[in-house]
Amino acid sequence: MSSTDITIRQAEARDVTDLTSLLGELFALEQDFCFEPEVQRQGVEALLANKRAMLLVAELKGQVLGMCTAQLLTSTAEGGDAALVEDVVVSAEHRGKSLGRKLLAALESWAEDMGVTRLQLLADAENSPALGFYERLGWRMTQLICLRKRLDVSPLDTIPAHPLADHMETES
Repeated sequence: MSSTDITIRQAEARDVTDLTSLLGELFALEQDFCFEPEVQRQGVEALLANKRAMLLVAELKGQVLGMCTAQLLTSTAEGGDAALVEDVVVSAEHRGKSLGRKLLAALESWAEDMGVTRLQLLADAENSPALGFYERLGWRMTQLICLRKRLDVSPLDTIPAHPLADHMETES
């Protein structure tokens, strides 16, 4: 595979099945999420319809090998739009071939065209290869941590407490 054979393009409806499969690979690496193909399919379809989002794919001869997404949000800190980057994944057999780098470079270019001044992303704290990859591309850790609150009625949230949870105040 030559790097010139790779196409980075905006995802289309015909890619939904491949993108859902890639999310299965990603979620196998992340502790906070469980792969539910129908739920992820709905998410991909929603992103494709969202005018303030971008979903990119890395493709070789018609085969989708990687993806990444970004959604615009208004940041009071920036006084304008920032972009939340998610779903950065390359199929296991094609990692280490600069596909992730190319996807993120294209996503950064889109964000600049949209007037974005800050990109932010969440990564699994235990995924050392991904964290090293982001660091090599110029991403830096911040003092912020991610908190999450489920708004569904499911009584089961099987995500283990984060080690920093001990430092949060609790209310009775």
